[in-house]
Amino acid sequence: MHTINHALRLKDDSELGLEAHYTGGDRADFESWLGQNLQYQPQSAGDLGERMSHAFVSAIGRGFRSVVIIGTDCPHLDAEIIGQAFAVLETNDLVLGPAHDGGYYLIGLSRCSPGLLQKVDWGTECVLDQTIFNANQDGLTWQLLETLNDIDRPEDLAHWEDCQEAELATDLGRISIIIPTLNEGERIGDLLSRLKHVSGVEIIVADGGSTDETRTVSRRYGALVVTSPLGRGRQMNAGANRASGDILLFLHADTRLPSDFPSLVRQGLEHPNTVAGAFRFRLDDRSPMLAVVEWLTNLRCLVQSEPYGDQALFMCAAIFHEMGGYPDTPILEDVILVRRLKRRGRITILKQYAVTSSRRWKRLGIMTTFLFHRMVMLAYALGVQPSTIARWLKRLNYYRTTQPTTDLHRNEESRSCIQGK
Repeated sequence: MHTINHALRLKDDSELGLEAHYTGGDRADFESWLGQNLQYQPQSAGDLGERMSHAFVSAIGRGFRSVVIIGTDCPHLDAEIIGQAFAVLETNDLVLGPAHDGGYYLIGLSRCSPGLLQKVDWGTECVLDQTIFNANQDGLTWQLLETLNDIDRPEDLAHWEDCQEAELATDLGRISIIIPTLNEGERIGDLLSRLKHVSGVEIIVADGGSTDETRTVSRRYGALVVTSPLGRGRQMNAGANRASGDILLFLHADTRLPSDFPSLVRQGLEHPNTVAGAFRFRLDDRSPMLAVVEWLTNLRCLVQSEPYGDQALFMCAAIFHEMGGYPDTPILEDVILVRRLKRRGRITILKQYAVTSSRRWKRLGIMTTFLFHRMVMLAYALGVQPSTIARWLKRLNYYRTTQPTTDLHRNEESRSCIQGK
Protein backbone atom coordinates (compact mmCIF):
# COMPACT_ATOMS: atom_id res chain seq x y z
CA MET A 1 0.00 0.00 0.00
CA HIS A 2 2.94 2.34 0.59
CA THR A 3 3.82 2.48 -3.12
CA ILE A 4 0.16 2.40 -4.22
CA ASN A 5 -0.63 5.47 -2.12
CA HIS A 6 2.23 7.44 -3.68
CA ALA A 7 1.14 6.44 -7.20
CA LEU A 8 -2.47 7.42 -6.46
CA ARG A 9 -1.35 10.99 -5.75
CA LEU A 10 -0.79 11.39 -9.49
CA LYS A 11 -4.17 9.98 -10.47
CA ASP A 12 -6.34 13.10 -10.27
CA ASP A 13 -8.01 13.03 -13.65
CA SER A 14 -8.51 10.86 -16.73
CA GLU A 15 -5.12 11.82 -18.15
CA LEU A 16 -3.38 9.17 -16.06
CA GLY A 17 -4.37 5.51 -15.93
CA LEU A 18 -3.18 3.44 -12.98
CA GLU A 19 -3.09 -0.35 -13.27
CA ALA A 20 -2.06 -3.15 -10.92
CA HIS A 21 -0.76 -6.25 -12.72
CA TYR A 22 -1.20 -9.23 -10.42
CA THR A 23 -0.51 -12.94 -10.21
CA GLY A 24 -1.20 -15.63 -7.62
CA GLY A 25 -4.81 -14.71 -6.89
CA ASP A 26 -7.98 -13.37 -8.46
CA ARG A 27 -9.18 -9.83 -9.12
CA ALA A 28 -11.56 -9.77 -6.14
CA ASP A 29 -8.75 -10.61 -3.72
CA PHE A 30 -6.63 -7.71 -4.95
CA GLU A 31 -9.56 -5.26 -5.03
CA SER A 32 -10.36 -6.04 -1.40
CA TRP A 33 -6.71 -5.45 -0.49
CA LEU A 34 -5.72 -2.47 -2.66
CA GLY A 35 -9.10 -0.84 -3.26
CA GLN A 36 -11.12 0.06 -6.34
CA ASN A 37 -9.15 3.11 -7.47
CA LEU A 38 -7.01 0.92 -9.76
CA GLN A 39 -7.54 -1.02 -12.95
CA TYR A 40 -6.55 -4.67 -12.54
CA GLN A 41 -4.80 -6.81 -15.17
CA PRO A 42 -3.53 -10.40 -14.75
CA GLN A 43 0.16 -10.74 -15.52
CA SER A 44 1.17 -12.67 -18.60
CA ALA A 45 3.32 -15.79 -18.55
CA GLY A 46 7.10 -15.78 -18.87
CA ASP A 47 10.05 -14.26 -17.05
CA LEU A 48 10.09 -10.69 -15.71
CA GLY A 49 11.21 -9.26 -19.04
CA GLU A 50 8.44 -11.01 -20.98
CA ARG A 51 5.81 -9.88 -18.48
CA MET A 52 6.95 -6.24 -18.63
CA SER A 53 7.16 -6.35 -22.44
CA HIS A 54 3.59 -7.62 -22.60
CA ALA A 55 2.46 -4.83 -20.27
CA PHE A 56 4.14 -2.17 -22.41
CA VAL A 57 2.69 -3.52 -25.67
CA SER A 58 -0.78 -3.81 -24.14
CA ALA A 59 -0.85 -0.27 -22.70
CA ILE A 60 0.67 1.45 -25.75
CA GLY A 61 -1.67 -0.54 -27.96
CA ARG A 62 -4.61 0.89 -26.00
CA GLY A 63 -3.53 4.42 -26.87
CA PHE A 64 -1.35 5.49 -23.93
CA ARG A 65 1.46 7.67 -25.25
CA SER A 66 3.86 6.85 -22.40
CA VAL A 67 3.96 3.98 -19.91
CA VAL A 68 5.86 3.66 -16.63
CA ILE A 69 6.21 0.37 -14.76
CA ILE A 70 7.13 0.49 -11.08
CA GLY A 71 7.78 -2.19 -8.51
CA THR A 72 6.59 -2.38 -4.93
CA ASP A 73 9.96 -2.98 -3.28
CA CYS A 74 11.47 0.53 -3.33
CA PRO A 75 10.38 2.44 -0.19
CA HIS A 76 11.74 5.82 -1.34
CA LEU A 77 9.85 5.78 -4.65
CA ASP A 78 7.25 8.55 -4.49
CA ALA A 79 4.88 10.60 -6.64
CA GLU A 80 7.56 13.16 -7.47
CA ILE A 81 9.90 10.54 -8.94
CA ILE A 82 7.07 8.97 -10.96
CA GLY A 83 6.17 12.42 -12.24
CA GLN A 84 9.81 12.99 -13.23
CA ALA A 85 9.74 9.73 -15.18
CA PHE A 86 6.77 10.89 -17.25
CA ALA A 87 8.51 14.22 -17.82
CA VAL A 88 11.61 12.41 -19.17
CA LEU A 89 9.42 10.45 -21.57
CA GLU A 90 8.18 13.67 -23.15
CA THR A 91 11.59 13.98 -24.86
CA ASN A 92 13.06 10.46 -24.62
CA ASP A 93 12.13 6.90 -25.59
CA LEU A 94 13.23 5.28 -22.32
CA VAL A 95 13.60 6.19 -18.65
CA LEU A 96 15.17 4.00 -15.96
CA GLY A 97 15.29 4.38 -12.19
CA PRO A 98 18.53 2.62 -11.13
CA ALA A 99 18.77 0.60 -7.93
CA HIS A 100 22.00 0.29 -5.96
CA ASP A 101 22.02 -3.50 -6.52
CA GLY A 102 22.46 -3.12 -10.30
CA GLY A 103 18.80 -3.41 -11.26
CA TYR A 104 16.12 -0.76 -11.50
CA TYR A 105 12.99 0.16 -9.55
CA LEU A 106 11.28 1.92 -12.49
CA ILE A 107 11.23 1.62 -16.27
CA GLY A 108 9.22 3.69 -18.73
CA LEU A 109 8.78 3.76 -22.50
CA SER A 110 7.18 6.16 -24.96
CA ARG A 111 7.35 3.60 -27.80
CA CYS A 112 7.59 -0.16 -28.00
CA SER A 113 11.02 -1.77 -28.27
CA PRO A 114 10.84 -5.55 -28.89
CA GLY A 115 14.49 -6.25 -28.05
CA LEU A 116 14.82 -4.02 -24.98
CA LEU A 117 14.06 -6.64 -22.32
CA GLN A 118 15.48 -9.68 -24.07
CA LYS A 119 18.72 -11.42 -23.08
CA VAL A 120 18.72 -9.81 -19.64
CA ASP A 121 19.96 -11.82 -16.64
CA TRP A 122 17.13 -10.93 -14.24
CA GLY A 123 18.00 -10.90 -10.57
CA THR A 124 21.67 -10.11 -11.13
CA GLU A 125 23.76 -6.95 -10.82
CA CYS A 126 23.96 -6.76 -14.65
CA VAL A 127 20.28 -5.95 -15.26
CA LEU A 128 20.68 -2.18 -15.66
CA ASP A 129 23.79 -2.40 -17.84
CA GLN A 130 22.27 -5.05 -20.10
CA THR A 131 19.06 -3.05 -20.53
CA ILE A 132 21.02 0.08 -21.46
CA PHE A 133 23.06 -2.00 -23.95
CA ASN A 134 19.83 -3.23 -25.55
CA ALA A 135 18.49 0.32 -25.65
CA ASN A 136 21.55 1.52 -27.52
CA GLN A 137 21.27 -1.42 -29.93
CA ASP A 138 17.63 -0.47 -30.64
CA GLY A 139 18.52 3.21 -31.09
CA LEU A 140 16.50 4.39 -28.10
CA THR A 141 17.16 7.71 -26.43
CA TRP A 142 17.26 7.24 -22.65
CA GLN A 143 17.81 8.98 -19.33
CA LEU A 144 18.42 7.79 -15.76
CA LEU A 145 16.67 9.00 -12.61
CA GLU A 146 18.29 9.10 -9.18
CA THR A 147 19.65 5.83 -7.75
CA LEU A 148 17.64 4.35 -4.86
CA ASN A 149 17.67 1.26 -2.66
CA ASP A 150 15.17 -1.53 -3.07
CA ILE A 151 14.38 -4.43 -0.74
CA ASP A 152 15.42 -7.90 -1.91
CA ARG A 153 17.06 -9.45 1.17
CA PRO A 154 16.40 -9.37 4.95
CA GLU A 155 19.31 -6.97 5.48
CA ASP A 156 17.62 -4.50 3.10
CA LEU A 157 14.80 -3.98 5.61
CA ALA A 158 16.90 -1.22 7.17
CA HIS A 159 16.01 0.94 4.13
CA TRP A 160 12.31 0.42 4.86
CA GLU A 161 12.80 1.37 8.52
CA ASP A 162 14.65 4.55 7.49
CA CYS A 163 11.79 5.46 5.15
CA GLN A 164 9.17 4.85 7.85
CA GLU A 165 11.06 6.99 10.36
CA ALA A 166 11.36 9.83 7.83
CA GLU A 167 7.64 9.72 7.00
CA LEU A 168 6.73 9.64 10.69
CA ALA A 169 8.87 12.73 11.28
CA THR A 170 7.20 14.62 8.44
CA ASP A 171 3.72 13.65 9.64
CA LEU A 172 4.32 15.50 12.92
CA GLY A 173 3.21 19.01 12.02
CA ARG A 174 2.89 18.22 8.32
CA ILE A 175 2.24 21.34 6.23
CA SER A 176 0.04 21.32 3.15
CA ILE A 177 0.86 24.22 0.80
CA ILE A 178 -2.12 25.14 -1.39
CA ILE A 179 -1.37 27.22 -4.49
CA PRO A 180 -4.30 28.62 -6.51
CA THR A 181 -3.37 28.95 -10.18
CA LEU A 182 -4.69 30.18 -13.50
CA ASN A 183 -2.27 30.16 -16.44
CA GLU A 184 0.89 30.25 -14.32
CA GLY A 185 2.85 27.84 -16.52
CA GLU A 186 5.76 30.24 -16.92
CA ARG A 187 6.17 30.76 -13.17
CA ILE A 188 4.93 27.68 -11.35
CA GLY A 189 8.01 25.58 -12.14
CA ASP A 190 10.35 28.01 -10.41
CA LEU A 191 8.17 28.04 -7.29
CA LEU A 192 7.77 24.25 -7.13
CA SER A 193 11.50 23.68 -7.70
CA ARG A 194 12.12 25.65 -4.51
CA LEU A 195 9.55 23.66 -2.54
CA LYS A 196 9.97 20.08 -3.75
CA HIS A 197 12.96 19.23 -1.54
CA VAL A 198 11.44 20.64 1.67
CA SER A 199 10.66 17.78 4.07
CA GLY A 200 7.36 17.55 5.90
CA VAL A 201 5.52 19.48 3.19
CA GLU A 202 2.72 18.50 0.84
CA ILE A 203 2.25 20.64 -2.29
CA ILE A 204 -1.21 21.04 -3.81
CA VAL A 205 -1.86 23.10 -6.93
CA ALA A 206 -5.52 24.16 -7.06
CA ASP A 207 -6.11 25.06 -10.69
CA GLY A 208 -9.04 27.10 -11.93
CA GLY A 209 -9.00 25.98 -15.57
CA SER A 210 -5.60 26.91 -16.96
CA THR A 211 -5.21 26.75 -20.73
CA ASP A 212 -1.41 26.69 -20.64
CA GLU A 213 1.05 24.14 -19.17
CA THR A 214 0.35 24.93 -15.50
CA ARG A 215 -1.02 21.49 -14.61
CA THR A 216 1.55 19.58 -16.64
CA VAL A 217 4.47 21.45 -15.09
CA SER A 218 2.99 21.06 -11.60
CA ARG A 219 2.69 17.30 -11.95
CA ARG A 220 6.24 17.18 -13.30
CA TYR A 221 7.43 18.52 -9.95
CA GLY A 222 5.34 16.00 -8.01
CA ALA A 223 2.58 18.38 -6.90
CA LEU A 224 -0.93 17.09 -6.35
CA VAL A 225 -3.11 18.91 -8.90
CA VAL A 226 -6.72 19.62 -8.00
CA THR A 227 -9.10 21.28 -10.45
CA SER A 228 -12.07 23.40 -9.42
CA PRO A 229 -14.33 26.13 -10.79
CA LEU A 230 -12.52 29.43 -11.26
CA GLY A 231 -12.32 31.66 -8.20
CA ARG A 232 -9.46 31.94 -5.74
CA GLY A 233 -11.63 31.10 -2.73
CA ARG A 234 -13.19 28.10 -4.48
CA GLN A 235 -9.82 26.86 -5.63
CA MET A 236 -8.21 27.14 -2.21
CA ASN A 237 -11.17 25.37 -0.60
CA ALA A 238 -10.85 22.56 -3.15
CA GLY A 239 -7.16 22.24 -2.35
CA ALA A 240 -7.79 22.29 1.39
CA ASN A 241 -10.37 19.51 1.03
CA ARG A 242 -7.69 17.27 -0.50
CA ALA A 243 -4.93 18.24 1.93
CA SER A 244 -3.52 15.66 4.36
CA GLY A 245 -1.50 18.07 6.53
CA ASP A 246 -2.60 19.37 9.89
CA ILE A 247 -1.35 22.85 8.92
CA LEU A 248 -2.58 24.65 5.79
CA LEU A 249 -0.49 27.36 4.10
CA PHE A 250 -2.09 29.29 1.22
CA LEU A 251 0.52 30.54 -1.21
CA HIS A 252 0.16 32.65 -4.34
CA ALA A 253 2.07 31.36 -7.37
CA ASP A 254 4.16 34.55 -7.56
CA THR A 255 5.13 34.60 -3.86
CA ARG A 256 8.35 33.14 -2.43
CA LEU A 257 8.81 31.93 1.14
CA PRO A 258 11.92 32.08 3.31
CA SER A 259 13.98 28.89 3.18
CA ASP A 260 13.20 27.93 6.79
CA PHE A 261 9.46 28.57 6.52
CA PRO A 262 8.31 25.15 7.93
CA SER A 263 9.88 25.77 11.32
CA LEU A 264 8.75 29.42 11.29
CA VAL A 265 5.16 28.41 10.57
CA ARG A 266 5.09 25.78 13.32
CA GLN A 267 6.65 28.17 15.82
CA GLY A 268 4.19 30.90 14.85
CA LEU A 269 1.22 28.67 15.64
CA GLU A 270 2.67 27.80 19.07
CA HIS A 271 2.00 31.32 20.41
CA PRO A 272 -0.79 31.43 23.00
CA ASN A 273 -4.32 31.97 21.62
CA THR A 274 -2.98 31.98 18.03
CA VAL A 275 -5.39 30.74 15.33
CA ALA A 276 -3.48 31.79 12.21
CA GLY A 277 -0.41 33.61 10.99
CA ALA A 278 1.30 35.19 8.00
CA PHE A 279 4.64 36.62 6.89
CA ARG A 280 5.54 40.26 6.48
CA PHE A 281 4.97 41.74 3.03
CA ARG A 282 7.76 42.47 0.55
CA LEU A 283 7.88 43.07 -3.21
CA ASP A 284 10.64 41.81 -5.48
CA ASP A 285 11.19 45.30 -6.93
CA ARG A 286 13.11 47.61 -4.60
CA SER A 287 12.06 50.90 -6.24
CA PRO A 288 11.39 53.83 -3.84
CA MET A 289 7.65 53.99 -4.60
CA LEU A 290 7.17 50.28 -4.01
CA ALA A 291 9.21 50.54 -0.81
CA VAL A 292 6.59 53.01 0.42
CA VAL A 293 3.84 50.53 -0.52
CA GLU A 294 5.64 47.83 1.49
CA TRP A 295 6.02 50.09 4.52
CA LEU A 296 2.35 51.13 4.50
CA THR A 297 1.17 47.55 4.02
CA ASN A 298 3.28 46.20 6.88
CA LEU A 299 2.25 49.08 9.15
CA ARG A 300 -1.44 48.44 8.47
CA CYS A 301 -0.91 44.71 8.97
CA LEU A 302 0.83 45.14 12.31
CA VAL A 303 -1.72 47.62 13.63
CA GLN A 304 -4.83 45.79 12.45
CA SER A 305 -3.50 42.18 12.40
CA GLU A 306 -5.10 41.72 8.99
CA PRO A 307 -2.65 40.17 6.51
CA TYR A 308 -3.56 39.81 2.84
CA GLY A 309 -3.43 36.63 0.77
CA ASP A 310 -0.02 37.40 -0.75
CA GLN A 311 1.54 37.16 2.74
CA ALA A 312 1.15 33.35 2.81
CA LEU A 313 -1.64 32.96 5.33
CA PHE A 314 -1.38 29.76 7.42
CA MET A 315 -3.47 28.06 10.11
CA CYS A 316 -4.35 24.66 11.54
CA ALA A 317 -6.49 22.63 9.18
CA ALA A 318 -9.05 21.93 11.91
CA ILE A 319 -9.62 25.65 12.48
CA PHE A 320 -9.87 26.36 8.75
CA HIS A 321 -12.59 23.75 8.26
CA GLU A 322 -14.35 24.79 11.46
CA MET A 323 -14.52 28.36 10.13
CA GLY A 324 -16.09 27.11 6.91
CA GLY A 325 -13.05 27.84 4.72
CA TYR A 326 -12.84 30.75 2.33
CA PRO A 327 -16.10 32.49 1.41
CA ASP A 328 -17.35 32.02 -2.13
CA THR A 329 -16.88 35.61 -3.28
CA PRO A 330 -15.23 37.00 -6.44
CA ILE A 331 -12.82 39.17 -4.40
CA LEU A 332 -11.85 39.87 -0.77
CA GLU A 333 -12.00 36.20 0.20
CA ASP A 334 -8.79 36.61 2.23
CA VAL A 335 -10.03 39.75 4.03
CA ILE A 336 -13.32 38.11 5.00
CA LEU A 337 -11.65 34.95 6.31
CA VAL A 338 -9.02 36.90 8.26
CA ARG A 339 -11.68 38.98 9.98
CA ARG A 340 -13.55 35.83 10.94
CA LEU A 341 -10.35 34.39 12.35
CA LYS A 342 -9.67 37.56 14.36
CA ARG A 343 -12.92 37.00 16.22
CA ARG A 344 -11.67 33.54 17.12
CA GLY A 345 -8.16 34.40 18.36
CA ARG A 346 -4.81 35.96 17.58
CA ILE A 347 -3.22 36.25 14.12
CA THR A 348 0.57 36.20 14.37
CA ILE A 349 2.61 38.29 11.91
CA LEU A 350 6.08 36.77 11.60
CA LYS A 351 9.16 38.99 11.33
CA GLN A 352 10.34 37.19 8.19
CA TYR A 353 9.16 38.22 4.71
CA ALA A 354 7.22 36.51 1.95
CA VAL A 355 8.43 38.10 -1.29
CA THR A 356 5.74 38.76 -3.91
CA SER A 357 6.08 39.70 -7.56
CA SER A 358 5.42 43.35 -8.36
CA ARG A 359 3.97 42.46 -11.78
CA ARG A 360 0.41 43.61 -11.06
CA TRP A 361 1.66 46.88 -9.59
CA LYS A 362 3.67 47.55 -12.72
CA ARG A 363 0.90 46.44 -15.08
CA LEU A 364 -1.56 49.14 -14.06
CA GLY A 365 0.87 51.54 -12.46
CA ILE A 366 1.84 51.78 -8.79
CA MET A 367 -0.38 54.72 -7.89
CA THR A 368 -3.35 53.40 -9.87
CA THR A 369 -3.12 50.00 -8.19
CA PHE A 370 -2.79 51.57 -4.76
CA LEU A 371 -5.88 53.71 -5.36
CA PHE A 372 -7.83 50.70 -6.59
CA HIS A 373 -6.99 48.85 -3.37
CA ARG A 374 -8.03 51.78 -1.18
CA MET A 375 -11.27 52.19 -3.12
CA VAL A 376 -12.10 48.51 -2.70
CA MET A 377 -11.47 48.52 1.04
CA LEU A 378 -13.43 51.75 1.55
CA ALA A 379 -16.40 50.39 -0.41
CA TYR A 380 -16.35 47.17 1.59
CA ALA A 381 -16.15 49.10 4.87
CA LEU A 382 -19.24 51.05 3.78
CA GLY A 383 -21.17 47.82 3.29
CA VAL A 384 -20.87 47.29 -0.48
CA GLN A 385 -20.99 43.58 -1.37
CA PRO A 386 -17.83 42.03 -2.88
CA SER A 387 -19.79 40.95 -5.98
CA THR A 388 -20.79 44.57 -6.62
CA ILE A 389 -17.21 45.80 -6.13
CA ALA A 390 -15.99 43.14 -8.56
CA ARG A 391 -18.40 44.40 -11.21
CA TRP A 392 -17.11 47.96 -10.71
CA LEU A 393 -13.52 46.80 -11.14
CA LYS A 394 -14.41 44.89 -14.27
CA ARG A 395 -15.92 48.03 -15.80
CA LEU A 396 -12.74 49.92 -14.87
CA ASN A 397 -10.70 47.23 -16.70
CA TYR A 398 -8.86 46.22 -13.53
CA TYR A 399 -8.97 42.53 -14.50
CA ARG A 400 -6.97 42.62 -17.68
CA THR A 401 -5.99 39.33 -19.27
CA THR A 402 -2.25 38.77 -19.06
CA GLN A 403 -2.06 35.23 -20.47
CA PRO A 404 -2.83 34.00 -24.01
CA THR A 405 -5.90 31.78 -24.28
CA THR A 406 -6.18 28.41 -25.97
CA ASP A 407 -9.00 25.97 -26.63
CA LEU A 408 -10.56 25.08 -23.28
CA HIS A 409 -11.91 21.84 -24.71
CA ARG A 410 -8.67 20.46 -26.12
CA ASN A 411 -8.16 16.74 -25.71
CA GLU A 412 -5.02 15.70 -23.88
CA GLU A 413 -3.37 12.42 -24.77
CA SER A 414 -3.41 9.69 -22.14
CA ARG A 415 -0.64 8.38 -19.98
CA SER A 416 -0.43 5.13 -18.09
CA CYS A 417 1.27 4.07 -14.88
CA ILE A 418 1.40 0.31 -14.41
CA GLN A 419 2.13 -1.20 -11.04
CA GLY A 420 3.60 -4.66 -11.07
CA LYS A 421 6.35 -6.95 -9.94
